[in-house]
Amino acid sequence: MQADMEMQECVVLTTSPNPDIARALARRLVESELAACVNIIPGMESHYRWKGTLECESEYLLLIKTHEARLTALEHMIREIVPYETPEFLVLPVKESSRDYLAWMRKGLGLEVAE
Repeated sequence: MQADMEMQECVVLTTSPNPDIARALARRLVESELAACVNIIPGMESHYRWKGTLECESEYLLLIKTHEARLTALEHMIREIVPYETPEFLVLPVKESSRDYLAWMRKGLGLEVAE
């Protein structure tokens, strides 16, 4: 396993209120090379406090595989597509990964792949 410190891949977590928005966001992120892959996990229930009120909503969790160089544009697209006032945008660095998977990610992101 390997994590290249020069090329910091990461996983971004965000949520969507419905599957159509989740799919539209996933498609646009991959088409624009802001994500190598987006997993959509349905059936999530979120409990949180919003403006002083306890809330409970069904949501779709998106796991977005990307690179730190894409984060600003990726966050902008999330804010453009997801209708939440404060969309989730959590960035988790990839500590380790197989070389093959990292190479595949970089290719999907339009980044040069070192041989």
